[in-house]
Amino acid sequence: MFSQVRGNDAPRLLLDAARRLAPLDAALARDTLLEATGAAIFAGRLGEGPGQREVAEAARAGPPPPTPPRMVDVLLDSMAGLILDGHAAGGDALRRALRVVRQEQRSGATDAERRWLWLAFRVTPEPIAPELWDDDAWHELATGAVGIAREAGALAVLPMALTYHACFLVHTCEFDAAAALIDEATAISEATGGAPMMYTSLVLGAWRAQESQALDLIRSTVVEVGARGEGRALSLAEYATAVLYNGLGRYDAALAAATRACQYEDLGFFGWALFELIEAAARSGQPETAAAALDQLAERTRACGTEWALGTEACSRALLSDGRQADALYREAIEHLRRCRITVQLARSQLLYGEWLRRRNRRLEGRAQLRAAYDAFSGAGAGGFAERARRELQATGETVRKRTVAAVAELTSQEAQIAGLARDGHTNDEIAAQLFISPRTVEWHLGNVFAKLGVSSRRHLRSVLTPPKPGTPRRDPVRAAHRV
Repeated sequence: MFSQVRGNDAPRLLLDAARRLAPLDAALARDTLLEATGAAIFAGRLGEGPGQREVAEAARAGPPPPTPPRMVDVLLDSMAGLILDGHAAGGDALRRALRVVRQEQRSGATDAERRWLWLAFRVTPEPIAPELWDDDAWHELATGAVGIAREAGALAVLPMALTYHACFLVHTCEFDAAAALIDEATAISEATGGAPMMYTSLVLGAWRAQESQALDLIRSTVVEVGARGEGRALSLAEYATAVLYNGLGRYDAALAAATRACQYEDLGFFGWALFELIEAAARSGQPETAAAALDQLAERTRACGTEWALGTEACSRALLSDGRQADALYREAIEHLRRCRITVQLARSQLLYGEWLRRRNRRLEGRAQLRAAYDAFSGAGAGGFAERARRELQATGETVRKRTVAAVAELTSQEAQIAGLARDGHTNDEIAAQLFISPRTVEWHLGNVFAKLGVSSRRHLRSVLTPPKPGTPRRDPVRAAHRV
């Protein structure tokens, strides 16, 4: 039920199973408690029966971990500590658990050992790294999980790993790559009978700011997840709505959505929703609401202390400040965010700083910040925020033309993914093995790619497609094919 439906009855069933297992098999009982924790996280505000606190209390009162503890045991105890004790007391244990997961992922686990990694990936990493504002861990876990799932042919885990990676790519302004992974995850979920992972689709649609399509997806998702009791997705839909309306400059609507998103503390993106609430409230003339949200945000960001966390907090404080203090805080935010991977938040801070400078008639200084924000947002396809930056640039006296859509942007998500693999030298059989499709389907998609890009062979793809970023891990498609 948890894997295929993620319904709100799963926490009760799993917790009951864990209690019955406790006198028979302590290790399996603890595994099931971790599953119950994940199920309670997904159920969120729509949970019926045991919620996160009740499951965490059961974990703390349940069978003790073995000596030495397994990765599952470290994760279970740290998640229980975070839920019961809060960020200040539970954050250090959760960071240690995240290091354990990363070490296990790097270790080249055997098939038998991968069971623990699957359990960890399926239940906890998706909220942990963002909850700790740890972009390096998020990057490593996201790319590693997809690689391991592909090599093992683990179709039950791969959609979640792909969605997890896609969400990271949204935050690094790689929207097209994120869309390709979302399409692949959706296709696999449909083929295996699982519930589609709509999380990153909602966020990506909000950032792209195609309002009617984004709202249609949000509304349909709200109906679907409400019916099966997946409260976490309901909260994310409200967060996505706030992103959409903040990008469009409709701050009253953004404030209403962000307020709804923050009514329940969903792990992983509650801090993001607080930032949307702070900007919307500050721009809507409600500084008291923004200040209250900032207090909640600072409790989390200070406990984490990463560049991403500190930059986001400084930007939030700048929104509620003025004069030299605001100027210093915006600069501090940008310096922090330049040292992390979350480029979408860097561009957001540059936009806000540029708007602040322009309104104080510091046009030349504002123009530099606004140009950087516009280049980042327009290059990624973040339509609402790009348009905000373009209007502000025009107000400084600079002429800015809207960017035209390149031929590459005409590719579908799967065409873009296949074209990228072909560009990197993979054969049709290798591409088919990675994407779980037939070689004939690969050939058909490549024909469409050649026609749209105006090229006649695979060797010409290198001249029209951007190569992968340095450090992007390459997967071994031959090994993947053998595994499958």
